[in-house]
Amino acid sequence: MTPNAASASSGSSASSGSSGPSRRSFLASTAVATAAVAGGLPLLSACGASDSGSRDGTTSGKDAKKILPTYVARNVVTPDIPSKNGSPVGFTSKLDLATLKTSVPKKLGKGGKVTVMSPFWGSPPKGDNAYYTGMNDLIGVDVVWQNQDGNTYDQKLGAVLASSDVPDVVVVPGWNMNGKIPSAIISKFADLGPYLSGDAVKDYPNLAAIPTDAWQRSIFGGKLRGLPMPQSYVTGIVPLYRKDIFDKEGYALPRSADEFLALAKEITNAKAKRWACLDMKWTAWQMFGVFSGSEKPLGWNLVDGKLINRIETDEYLEALEWTRKLFAAGVVHPDGKLGKTAPDPGPKFAAGEFLIYSNNISQWWGRTAEQATQNPEFKIWGMDVYGHDGGDPSLWAEQPAGIFAFVNKKASESVVRDVLAVANVTAAPYGTKEYMMTNYGVEGTHYTVKDGVPVKTDQGNNEVLNAYVMVASPAATLAHPDFPEVTKAQVEWQQRMGGFTKKSSFFGMQITEPARYTNLSNDFEQLEDDITRGRKKISDMQQAVSDWKSKGGDALRDWYKKLLDDNGTATS
Repeated sequence: MTPNAASASSGSSASSGSSGPSRRSFLASTAVATAAVAGGLPLLSACGASDSGSRDGTTSGKDAKKILPTYVARNVVTPDIPSKNGSPVGFTSKLDLATLKTSVPKKLGKGGKVTVMSPFWGSPPKGDNAYYTGMNDLIGVDVVWQNQDGNTYDQKLGAVLASSDVPDVVVVPGWNMNGKIPSAIISKFADLGPYLSGDAVKDYPNLAAIPTDAWQRSIFGGKLRGLPMPQSYVTGIVPLYRKDIFDKEGYALPRSADEFLALAKEITNAKAKRWACLDMKWTAWQMFGVFSGSEKPLGWNLVDGKLINRIETDEYLEALEWTRKLFAAGVVHPDGKLGKTAPDPGPKFAAGEFLIYSNNISQWWGRTAEQATQNPEFKIWGMDVYGHDGGDPSLWAEQPAGIFAFVNKKASESVVRDVLAVANVTAAPYGTKEYMMTNYGVEGTHYTVKDGVPVKTDQGNNEVLNAYVMVASPAATLAHPDFPEVTKAQVEWQQRMGGFTKKSSFFGMQITEPARYTNLSNDFEQLEDDITRGRKKISDMQQAVSDWKSKGGDALRDWYKKLLDDNGTATS
C-alpha cells in the first residue's frame, strides 16, 4: 500500500508511528534515534512448543537473560539535545572531523563474500559503486547487495524464504512479518546466541552498545536470531509539508480533521496541476487514536480489562472514513491513488504538485539535502499531529526495534563472523570514523567538507542510502551536521509527540502467532485501500471484521489474552 516511497537516506530509524501495518516507505537513516536501555521492561516467558522451530508465543525472563547480549554503553560525543518523552537525542554542533574516534581498531572481516538481500526504496546504485567498495574495504568483507524494491518486498521475501536458495543475510522489516514469514524466520535463520549472548558480544563492542530492549525484540522462537535496528518508541511518521509554499500562500497549519480537509480543498487546483496531498491514511491513524498495529499485522491492546483489536474500534472506521473523504474531494494527487505502484514522491513534491505527504521522519532531512543545491527556496517541515477534534492526539508507541537482519542457518562460522564484522562497523556510534563512513561515504566522492561540515554530493545522495545501515544500527540518534536546524526540529517534534504517546499492552514483545492464524488478516490492508479510494464501503469493513472474528479472530484474542495472563502486560 505504500503511498510514498522513499529516495534519500537519513533521519530516524525505521519506524512508523501509529501508522498502520505497512510502512514500506521506510528510508534507512543516516542516524538512528535514541532508545532507552532496557530495564523496567518485563522479559516474558515462552509458551508453545519446543525449540524445534515451531515455537510460538514470546520469550522469558530467565530464558531471555541467558540469551541477551551484555550491554556496554559507548558514549563518544555528548548530545546537544537530550532525550525527552522518549525522543531521540540530537546532535546539532559541528563535529570536528579531524578528531573522529576509531571504534573498530582492526578489521574483523576475513575477506569472505557475503550476500545480503534487503529492501530498497528508490533506484539502487550499481554494485561496484564507490560507497560499496569503500565500506567493504573498511570492514574486510566482500558484501554483495541483492537490493529489492521496498514497495513489493513482501512478495519477494515470501518467494525467497519458500525456496532453497536463501542469501547469506536477509533483512526483514517488522511490517513484513505476516503470513508464514515468522515461522520461516525460525526455521531458516541461524541462532546468533553462541556469538553474541552474554559477554560473547564484547568481541563486537558496537553491537554490545545496542540497547537491550532492541535485542529483546530480536529473539525469535526462543533464540537470538536477529541483528536489530534500534528506534525511538515515539512515532516516526510525520505529516511533511512544503513550508516555503505555505508561508508564501499564507496557509495556516490545520489543527483538526475538518481543518485539514478545508485546507486541502483550498490548496487543490487540478487544472494547475496542484493537489493538497498524497494518501494520508497513516496520519489518520494518528489523528483518530487508532492503536498501533506494529507488533503484529493488526494491533491488540487491553482496554478496560478487555482485549480489543484495532479493527474492532470506532476510531479505526472513523479514520478510514476521513481518508475516504480526502479522495472523494479530489484533493489527493493522482499518484496517491496508485498504492504500491506509486513512484517516488520526491520529484513531484519538489515541483509543488502536492504540498503534504505522510512519511518517515528521515525524509525531513533527506529531501532537504536533496534539494539544497537544486532549489534553495525549498523547505520541507513537519506538522504537529492533533486529535481529529482539535484536541490532544492519542499516539501509540513504536517497538524498540523494527527492522532485523538474519543470517542463513546453513552459513558457515566464517560467514557468520564476517556478517558480525559488517554489523560491528554499521552499528558504530555517532562521532566515529565508522559512523561517518557508513552514513556519509568517502570524503571527496560522496561528500565534501565546507566550513567544517560534511555536505553530500549528488553521488553521495545517489549511493549512500538504504544499504549497510540495514544490517545493524547504533542506538537511535538524530544528527545532521549539514542541516542542524532540521535535526533540532526533528527531535523537538518527537519530544512534543512523545508527550502524547502511550505504550500498548504488548510493547516490547516479539510475538510469534500460532501457524493456524497465519492468513487471518491478510486482506485487511487491501480492503482499507479499497474503502479509502471509494471502491468499497465502510460496511464492507464491518462485514470483514465480523468474518474475521468468526474465522479465528476471537480464538486469537483468547490466545493473546492467555499470553498476558501468563506474563503480564509490558506496561504493568
